[in-house]
Amino acid sequence: MATDIVPSLETIVSLCKRRGFVYPSADIYGGLNGVYDFGHLGTLIKQNLRTLWIHSLNSPRGEIVQIEGALLGPEAVWKASGHVDGFHDPMVDCKACKKRYRADELDLKKGCPSCGNNDWTEIRQFNMMFKTQLGASESAATLSYLRPETAQAIFTNFKNVLSTNRIKIPFGIAQMGKAFRNEITPKQFLFRMREFEQMEMQWFCKPDQAAPEFENWVQQRLSFYEMIGINLNKIRTHNHSKDELAHYAAAALDIQYEFPFGWKELEGIHNRSDFDLSQHTKHSGKDLAVFDEVTKTSYTPHVVECSVGLDRLFLTVLFDAYHEDTIDGETRIVLKLHPAIAPIKLAFLPLTQKLNEQTYKVYEFFTQKGIACQFDTTGSIGKRYRRQDEIGTPFCITYDFDSLEDGCVTVRNRDTTKQERVQIEDLAQYLGF
Repeated sequence: MATDIVPSLETIVSLCKRRGFVYPSADIYGGLNGVYDFGHLGTLIKQNLRTLWIHSLNSPRGEIVQIEGALLGPEAVWKASGHVDGFHDPMVDCKACKKRYRADELDLKKGCPSCGNNDWTEIRQFNMMFKTQLGASESAATLSYLRPETAQAIFTNFKNVLSTNRIKIPFGIAQMGKAFRNEITPKQFLFRMREFEQMEMQWFCKPDQAAPEFENWVQQRLSFYEMIGINLNKIRTHNHSKDELAHYAAAALDIQYEFPFGWKELEGIHNRSDFDLSQHTKHSGKDLAVFDEVTKTSYTPHVVECSVGLDRLFLTVLFDAYHEDTIDGETRIVLKLHPAIAPIKLAFLPLTQKLNEQTYKVYEFFTQKGIACQFDTTGSIGKRYRRQDEIGTPFCITYDFDSLEDGCVTVRNRDTTKQERVQIEDLAQYLGF
């Protein structure tokens, strides 16, 4: 019997550590706030999400290429982008307990959430970029920053990509990689971190095409979440009002998911106008305009951006896939992950260790095809099923003594728990591999 349950954040955190999806970074030294390490299963899920994301960007309207930009950038880049002067959060300290908070997330008329005192410092602006010096010399010329977003490497490489790939507008540049923000108060596990991964695509188009392309990409991105199995009842969109728009945006929309802690942004889609290329043209002195052979005029392309945090998407699919049901009086935890996202696709379970060798031959056939599998011999079949359910494995294959006679194995479906005998020679076709 299925139970309609909304898992708490604590439930997901516990599952992640128990099953090796995510660990606190440097855990044996007490951890590092806002920074996490991904275990084997978590790494596999992230790899699957990256693959699905890049495939979802295919567009009949133009080509999309990829780059991998550097994590470090000179101060000039971040001056041009506006991050040095404008990438701030309001910060306030409790004078009594010295705890630090984002001022826009508190009611300062009330006491400190930690100690209860109502004695605050003045609100001040805190730049969230990590600053460093390159080389041995400490001078303004060597000042650099860890990137707080992945987009700027796309803009600064725009002309390089355009010329070396021999592509024409409209086209997109996609990038996946780490970004770093010195958040005042990292919170809600993977939702707000100091080190995180972004997946971004910048779509370059003619100025008069930016508005319709914005609408096109909104629909295409919504289709992505449906394709990977997210419950659409927990998805909504939020159009930014004029007061909410970023300084670079002509239009913006958030795709939001209903987390246990409220509706929160999952992906941002922005019509960035020609702000970025114009800014880098101004600050670098390099012309980033393009020449239109038809009209014989030059123009600065406009940009539509699609940006999603991979770690936040990872957290979303765990919340969305988490289910509990009751089988034979026992509660079963199951992650009903889309098979394309599941870290392990198949688990091979010999009924007893006497059948390990025969089972391993079937397991090896599938691993050699590049399919992520587990070979699990420890515990009763029931306990092994529960372990695989909890990590989202779509199918368990049990090799028993009858298999020696009839050449069949038992295939158990994760979601329905139904079992079916399948000929070993037909197994790949049955499973769709």
